[in-house]
Amino acid sequence: MSNVKSPLTFGIGLALAGAGVWGLVASGNPSVFVPVLIGICLVLTGWRGGRRLTVLLGHVIVVCGCFLTTLGIYLFPHAKPDLAHVFGFPLFWGLFSILGGICTIYHGFCRCVCGGKKPSELTNVERSN
Repeated sequence: MSNVKSPLTFGIGLALAGAGVWGLVASGNPSVFVPVLIGICLVLTGWRGGRRLTVLLGHVIVVCGCFLTTLGIYLFPHAKPDLAHVFGFPLFWGLFSILGGICTIYHGFCRCVCGGKKPSELTNVERSN
């Protein structure tokens, strides 16, 4: 566990992957596999860290969010106006994932990931990591 570069990201990834596996077993809905995929990516990002992996994860999350949003739009006529359907249907989680993915991409260029330097001050070697 000492090799983990970001314990918070690692923990959130484990929790999300575990919740996704539980949701997949409980519901049998294949769209619940998306949180499992995002959780596994968060675990890898927390373990290795780095700008390139963070930006790649952000793009994966945006693509998964687009998939969930599209599925949520198709399922929208079957939704009921109660709290379980708002948080249980993929439309909410798709929009949440798109915004979270954009945030992750921006975080890849943050000073805390770039080692305290502005992105414009990075050399080509530092930008590729």
